[in-house]
Amino acid sequence: MRTVEKGGSLMIFTETPLKGAFVVDLKEISDDRGFFARAFCANEFEEHGLKPAVAQVNLSFNEKKGTIRGLHYQQAPATEAKFMRCITGVIYDVIVDLRPDSPTFQQHFGIKLSAQNRRALYVPEMFAHGYLALTDGAQAFYSASEFYTPGVEQGIRYDDPTLDIQWPIPVTIVSEKDASWPLINA
Repeated sequence: MRTVEKGGSLMIFTETPLKGAFVVDLKEISDDRGFFARAFCANEFEEHGLKPAVAQVNLSFNEKKGTIRGLHYQQAPATEAKFMRCITGVIYDVIVDLRPDSPTFQQHFGIKLSAQNRRALYVPEMFAHGYLALTDGAQAFYSASEFYTPGVEQGIRYDDPTLDIQWPIPVTIVSEKDASWPLINA
């Protein structure tokens, strides 16, 4: 991964091996009260070539560890970028590049996001996205650049053998919808 900081930046952007996807760390300004940090800035997103639009902000609560959500994406005309953060507990967040012209097409990247590490993940358009709760009570808070649009929603199975994602703990809870997404090469 390559870290890119612009002058005066209050956020730290590190590009993942999948072009256009970034891990975003807080640049904490501390004093005896604690710290201040910028969690989102449209200008800094634009400086890094990222889509800063926010159409919706979502909160997802997962009662039990082993709960998986995804892998989801939306096709045109409602392709969406997401900005993920874990605010309680720990999740393992995974993205899959589905851009046919990309040199990393069908490759994936995974990272632990937690309330303690305060990291976030920027998910570009046409990336499938999902996460696994690694702790009971894990909560994810994320923005989406487009509105949820059922007619263009798509998904890939979390256990697709083509992807061979190595989830850090067993998946024990999955929705019927997520379990029934097609395999990439089916």
